[in-house]
Amino acid sequence: MKTIAFHKMVASGNDFIVIDNRRKVVTNPVKLAQKLCPVHTSVGADGILLLENSPKAAFKMRIVNSDGSEAEACGNGFRCIALYARKILKLPASFRFESLSGLIDAKVMAGDDVRVRLVQPRDLKLRGDLIVSGNRLHYSFINTGVPHAVIFVEGLEKINVAQLGKAVREHPDFKPKGTNVNFVQVRAKNAIEVRTFERGVEAETLACGTGSTASAVISALLGYTRPPVAVKTKGGEVLNIDFKFRDKKPEQVTLEGQARFVFEGQIQI
Repeated sequence: MKTIAFHKMVASGNDFIVIDNRRKVVTNPVKLAQKLCPVHTSVGADGILLLENSPKAAFKMRIVNSDGSEAEACGNGFRCIALYARKILKLPASFRFESLSGLIDAKVMAGDDVRVRLVQPRDLKLRGDLIVSGNRLHYSFINTGVPHAVIFVEGLEKINVAQLGKAVREHPDFKPKGTNVNFVQVRAKNAIEVRTFERGVEAETLACGTGSTASAVISALLGYTRPPVAVKTKGGEVLNIDFKFRDKKPEQVTLEGQARFVFEGQIQI
């Protein structure tokens, strides 16, 4: 029997179990995530965040989804672990950490607001078509650390995100790894609202940082908005996404919003 200490954290409705793994207390993160993330029978979370040693940054962050799959990036997870590093490890207000998607710059500000600079978006595709359940669906695509399909809709609250999101996530065009799926409604020239079906969680989540970022960037590229873009999430919180364009390509992409601690505890495995 082994006892593992953890902190439960949340950012914009995305909740995570954060573990300091610099001493390798977690040896099987897949099984641990599958054990701890179920809502009704364990701690409950969208995933676990492991803070590990890094030879090229303050630390390395690993993201393991509730189904045991490992993700390259998670914008809200980035903000949680940045706040954890600042408050628990006593790192300075600004630092850089490593992720599978690349190096992430973080700044922890007053009120536990955290701004992270994401990796350079790639794999951009605007105005594509998918055939889903016999219907033609218009979408755009971008990778903001992880892949995201972005679909603009009217009547966002009426969209069956679970059903349609799953169908797009598993569409043959996105095989073998699939994609996250964002349904977006434009609210103003600098404001959108987003609902996201997350790969790895395999359900709609209350927020998705990289999905909010993807939606903001695509909405600006299509001329619906201009940066900075305020993104309202399913959980009700608003994320601030800023970026610049050079030769019609997004760069210097930042995601800002509040993160917070929920509780800390220990669990025996």
